[in-house]
Formats: sequence, C-alpha cells, structure tokens
Amino acid sequence: MDRLPDQLRPGLRLVFVGTAASERSAATGHYYAHPGNRFWRTLHATGLTPRLYQPAEFPLLLSLGIGFTDLCKQGAGMDHVALKAGVDVAGFVAKIRQHRPATVAFTSKKAASMFYGRPTSAIVLGRQPDQEDLPVAFVLASPSGAASGAWTLQPWQELAAHVRGWSVTPGVHDHR
Repeated sequence: MDRLPDQLRPGLRLVFVGTAASERSAATGHYYAHPGNRFWRTLHATGLTPRLYQPAEFPLLLSLGIGFTDLCKQGAGMDHVALKAGVDVAGFVAKIRQHRPATVAFTSKKAASMFYGRPTSAIVLGRQPDQEDLPVAFVLASPSGAASGAWTLQPWQELAAHVRGWSVTPGVHDHR
C-alpha cells in the first residue's frame, strides 16, 4: 500500500516529486508534513501558491494545477531507510506520460539522481536538459530540515518564474 496517495490528474502545470514519505508524512497522510520542512513556506514565498497552505491541505493544490508523487511509494522515513522498500522509476515515468504535466520538480538531488541514474554529486540544481516525451524538469534544493546545510531558494525561484511563464534570465522578468 502506498504511504501517500498520488495527487495526479491530466493537465497539471506542476508535479512535485519526492523520494519517499517522511515518518511524519506517512503517519499523517500529508505530503511534507514535518514542521521543520520548508516546503509549504517556500511555495508561498515564491508565489507558487497564493497563500500559506498547511500539509493537511495538500489535496487543495490540485485546484491550482499542482500535484504530488514520490519515487518510492511504499517506504517511509529517512532515505537510507525508506528506499529499502524499492524505487519505481518506470512506474513514475508511466504516471507522468499518462497525466502529462507541463513541469515536474524533484524536491531533492537524491530524487533526481534516482530518476536520472546518476550520482547525487552529478546533479545540478535548477532546470534540467529537456528529454523527449517528458515534461520540463527542475531539481530543487531539498526543503527537508535534515538538508538545511544545502538549502538555497534560487532553484525554487527559477521554478516559480518558469511556471508563471516568465523569462528566467537573472534580473529579467518579461512576461511571455
């Protein structure tokens, strides 16, 4: 059984992709539920949401065109524990091809490294090179409190500008 339900439907503008549910998220059934996680505050601060949402309100983001999934749907906890339950990259790709979101955003270098099959050290934050038959992809700094040392808001701002349809050239925000 999945620890967190996918929040997917055709035509979303953005789907956030995590590695696996945290222990708190698995216990509550809400994405990014730990109070130390920056996810919800960052969505609001970057303008991806019009107000600060609480983790329990994650289903409401579908109405904003925002969805959620994880690469590991059965595991929970820190990655070194959760990922023992297995990662289903092929299943993730099938879901993305079925629902066709405009953009996907991996919420950590770890999630992106599992998808791309490259070491975490080879993953660069920000927009990724386009891949045929897949949506535009971004890699974000992990909002987890456990990853505080690597936190940067910049790729989240780049994602928000892209979703709003603005140029992402630094200092230039021409509305397309």
